[in-house]
Order: sequence, then structure tokens, then C-alpha cells
Amino acid sequence: MADELLRERYVRVLEGIDQACRAAGRFRSEVRLVAVSKLHPYALVGEAAGLGQTDFGESYVQEALQKRQDLAADPALASLAQNIRWHMIGHVQSRKAALVAGAFCLVHSLDSRKLADALEKALARPDAGQKGRQGVLLEVNVGQEPQKAGVMCEDLAPLADHVREHCPHLEIQGLMCLPPVFDAGDAARPYFSRLRELRDGLRAHLGLPLPELSMGMSGDFAAAVAEGATLVRIGTDIFGQRPARG
Repeated sequence: MADELLRERYVRVLEGIDQACRAAGRFRSEVRLVAVSKLHPYALVGEAAGLGQTDFGESYVQEALQKRQDLAADPALASLAQNIRWHMIGHVQSRKAALVAGAFCLVHSLDSRKLADALEKALARPDAGQKGRQGVLLEVNVGQEPQKAGVMCEDLAPLADHVREHCPHLEIQGLMCLPPVFDAGDAARPYFSRLRELRDGLRAHLGLPLPELSMGMSGDFAAAVAEGATLVRIGTDIFGQRPARG
């Protein structure tokens, strides 16, 4: 049985997303919850999966892969683990691309040609097996902050063109952002609006559907839903405060 506090938090988050969709005049099926499980033990992932959660977001490659192994090896959780869709939401160093390629249903943080090429190389290797195409989101630095990850807005289309022309194993499915304000509710809304505008422009440029907008976290997901988010990344409101990284 799942921990009652976890259950209460999870239900509260789902209700909050329901309310945000109603307020925005959107169908609930248009928004998916990615439960951010980074730094939390695999047992909590299993408990959340037992409540019906299927999408989980991780930021650290080795931790994510170990967590997957631990879930699969736990007799009580192995069947639930089979239904989990893993998302890589953190920054990926190009030297770790081979670990990421094909291991996640969606990589939210593609922000450079170097990383795109490294993912492509890993997927194109003869020993890569039947990994197929890797779904990716282009991470955009909507606040134009030089110290943060993400492609600058003016470099978005050139990066997308590079992926389309040189990385046949990568499938661009949309955009992701981290606004410069954190857990600030409506203060983040202009940045979410900007990401949607960039997505719409890139959709016309590429002639691709680009259905996904990954934006919004615990403190601002309602504003993100109002601006068109299809993936909201929520961790603390489900799992509680994260333990310190060891």
C-alpha cells in the first residue's frame, strides 16, 4: 500500500492540474504529469507507479539507470516498472550521450549541436540494436540568461535545422524551458507564452507538428497550462523535499 502522505500529495497535484485545465478551457487529456523523482529512492517511484503514475523525470543519468535496475529487481515492483515511461529532464553532457540515447522515452534538454551529434552517433552505432528514433525536446533559454543551459532564442531554428539535416535518429517533438523566475506563479507566464510562440514559429519553419511543450513546475504549472503546456514537471509537491545529493 502506498504511503498515505504520498497518496494525498499525488491526488492534490492531480486535482490541481484538473483545475488548471478547466480554468484554461483545455481537455485534461492534453496535459501529462511528469513526476520528478530525482534524488528520491526507487521505492517511492514504485509507490507512485502503484497509484497510476506512468511518467517519471530524472536529471542524473547514472541515478536514473540505477533506479530502473532496482525497480526491475524488486519482486514487489517489477511489474509496475514495466509500465514506466522515463524522461531525462536534466542537462546532459555530451560524453554521457551514449548512456542516454535510447534509454528514455523523451529527452527534454537537447540544447546544442554537440549533444545532438553525440546522441546521433550513439544511436547510429552498429551495436546500438533496435533503439529506433529518440524523441527529443529542444531546451530554450527563454530568459536569455548566459549562465543557464538552453539554446538562445535566435539559435533555436539553426539547431533544429541541424538536427533535422544531420541527425536522422532524433525526432524533435517540441520545446522545453526553465523560466528565470522560480516557483513564482503568474510571474513565469510571459516566459511560457514566449516558448509557445517560439514553438509555433518553429512548427511553421520545419513543417513538423511539434506537439509537446514541457514547462511548468510545482509553483507555476497553472500558468504553464494556461499557456499551452502539455508536460508539467512536478516533484516536491508529490514526493516532498528532495534529500541532498550524495
